[in-house]
Amino acid sequence: MSEKIIPVVMPKWGLSMKEGTLTEWHVDEGDTIEVGQVIMDVETDKIASEVEAPDAGLLKRKVAEEGDVYSVQALLGVLAPLEVTDEEIDTYVASFVQPSSEEGSEEDATSTYAFVDTEAGRIRYSHVNADASGTPYVLVHGFGGDLDNWLFNLDALAENAPVLALDLPCHGQSAISADIRFSDFISAVVAVMNKLDIGKAHLVGHSMGGLISGELARLHPDKVASLTLIGSAGLGREINNDYIRGFVDSESRKSLKPVLQLLFADSSLVTRNLVDDVLKYKRLDGVKASLDTLANQLFVDSSQGVALDLDAIPSPLVIWGEADAVIPASHASNISDAEIHILAEAGHMVHMEQANNVNNLILAHTC
Repeated sequence: MSEKIIPVVMPKWGLSMKEGTLTEWHVDEGDTIEVGQVIMDVETDKIASEVEAPDAGLLKRKVAEEGDVYSVQALLGVLAPLEVTDEEIDTYVASFVQPSSEEGSEEDATSTYAFVDTEAGRIRYSHVNADASGTPYVLVHGFGGDLDNWLFNLDALAENAPVLALDLPCHGQSAISADIRFSDFISAVVAVMNKLDIGKAHLVGHSMGGLISGELARLHPDKVASLTLIGSAGLGREINNDYIRGFVDSESRKSLKPVLQLLFADSSLVTRNLVDDVLKYKRLDGVKASLDTLANQLFVDSSQGVALDLDAIPSPLVIWGEADAVIPASHASNISDAEIHILAEAGHMVHMEQANNVNNLILAHTC
């Protein structure tokens, strides 16, 4: 009978997640759950998020309690047909073997953070499922972000293909330079691709990363198998300058938190840990100066100062959050010959708030 029992476990988001807090169940014992249904909320040291069911079935038992912390892959609940008895569930729960960190070490060893030296300085990256045979994905984050912005997307895209995510120069744990230029971002992405022998890739860029990816596609069309632009810069003039200046200038948790909340349709996703992580980055030597330099290049007179050559972009997939408070979703219509999707209940970080939908759209566009 155990083969009919399906475990509900703590998900793993990104490379660094070790545990999460189950903050709220959205289903009760006895409920029939559908694939993709929101079943719980989990908070990590990076962000809070809803958890969608990967499997369908009857929720026979909640094992985990709201408010408690559980390690990745810990048993949280049990799905099983009605005929499975309580005694069989008890036996399953008692005998459940959670994968240990040692068991996952081989996988972790192939998907940890690494560094490479480029002309733009030392760049941190993660190369997931590097030995897969599919066309690689290259994920490029936005202004003030880092590769962990893709924590809900890495695993889904890496099922059948390598995925490269990197910290752009002056971001995350990459080298910081006060005289950063926009062209350095493109050079850095190309340099890392070359170092890892990635000849051609599906480029996926968010916000400023979309601008970088689109410009890279224009300059190096031989390196681009497809292009996905998510809430992309460079497709119009308008931008929320309060967000840009607020991000650059905020020096305390009190001033930074409302700025970060502009990124999400659901402001409750901005956790104290997320704010603290961004503050820790912003307090690094040289970060304020480099962000100032970059903002002055890209955002002129409270508007976007760099535009993509739309005629040079090859039939991209364009994804936007309908409630984007940083760059208007209306910019999606400024590009012709594109597959456009505007997702409800999502803001500028649509790839985090609507991760499953975004992942499915990217896979459908590139496979």
